[in-house]
Amino acid sequence: MNNPNDRNRKIIEEFRANAGKVGGPFAGKSLLLLHTIGAKSGEPRINPVAYVTDGDRLVIIASKGGAPTHPDWYYNVVANPQVMVEVGTEQLQARAAVSVEPERTRLYNKMVEMMPGFAEYQRRTTRIIPVITLTPIKI
Repeated sequence: MNNPNDRNRKIIEEFRANAGKVGGPFAGKSLLLLHTIGAKSGEPRINPVAYVTDGDRLVIIASKGGAPTHPDWYYNVVANPQVMVEVGTEQLQARAAVSVEPERTRLYNKMVEMMPGFAEYQRRTTRIIPVITLTPIKI
């Protein structure tokens, strides 16, 4: 199952079957499902993403495991910042925003505290890994 789409599909299925809980490398970690609109395609996309909270905001990291390029979902949230998020069994609309310094580093470090692997992702790449905040939209 080296295909990222297959891997994501399995995680999404497990997430929904277990009220937001998954096993494997995400066992015991906070995971959400990020619904975006494709920046180029205009098609709906869903990606499982680790998160931490900062007040009422959810914080996600466009690490792509330390790859030299940003994940596709990053370009989607930049192009179409209104997103839908599944957290546990709850769904909410949110506005995505790319954090700037010094907030970016503060929030990245908050993620590293929860999932130390994110420190390694930053070491693997020369790019500045974007930090995105998701602010719930009150309807």
